[in-house]
Amino acid sequence: MSDIVTRRHKVRDGHEICVNETGSGPAVVFIHGSGPGASGVSNFRLNIEAFVAAGYRVILPDLIGYGASSKPEGIDYTLDLFADTLMDALKAHGVDRATLVGNSLGGGIALQIALDTPSFVDRLILMSPGCIEEREIYFAMPGIARMVSDFGGPDFSIEDQKRLVSNLVYDPSQISDALIAERFAVARTQPKDVLARMRTPNLAPRLAELAMPILGFWGLQDQFLPASGANRFLEACADARFMTFNKVGHWVQVERAVEFNRYSVEFLRG
Repeated sequence: MSDIVTRRHKVRDGHEICVNETGSGPAVVFIHGSGPGASGVSNFRLNIEAFVAAGYRVILPDLIGYGASSKPEGIDYTLDLFADTLMDALKAHGVDRATLVGNSLGGGIALQIALDTPSFVDRLILMSPGCIEEREIYFAMPGIARMVSDFGGPDFSIEDQKRLVSNLVYDPSQISDALIAERFAVARTQPKDVLARMRTPNLAPRLAELAMPILGFWGLQDQFLPASGANRFLEACADARFMTFNKVGHWVQVERAVEFNRYSVEFLRG
């Protein structure tokens, strides 16, 4: 893998956001999803090289509450908190315009940034993006229900971690022991508030405001976010295309990494 340079940036309220970077060229910011142990590099490890080889500056932040970034307790983890602290870090990192690649919660954050600051966003690449349904619909999904109930207790074990990560994919054999161990090490440092006090709005009524080109991916066996969400973009957005995959869960960028990388690079090249 290409050498990754890590920097930490002070953001609002005294928090710090960790940003990893490799490659050179137009900026592509990969925004990871939620869940125990999530981080930028661990969520997109199978995608980094392809984008670097295609001539892009790959930026992999850890969201507040995740990875090596600050993990405050006793607060609500709102979509504004995620988006605002990420934008603070990206500006400090010297990024003034980028394509945003977002998975799950990361997709919702990408949407919020694109709505708040459309001049910052060149294109959007979304994989099972969140924040387009009411919270109750998400929490009724089997994957999210299991994730919330299992995470944050004193007895949370590496076996719990393995089970939760396995729920993200259709074929659990694609998940390595190294990935599980990497995410478990992060999960042990995360407060329960990261999930229990997550507050995300439904941005679906605002999707028609998005004028930039959008490429989306969704696995039909996604246990976390309903695949019917793809239609919301196709019906509302001026320039959107979505691909759906059978026998794929929540992690298209992992389960179909070669296809995801190829289609995404072609999309970036216009």
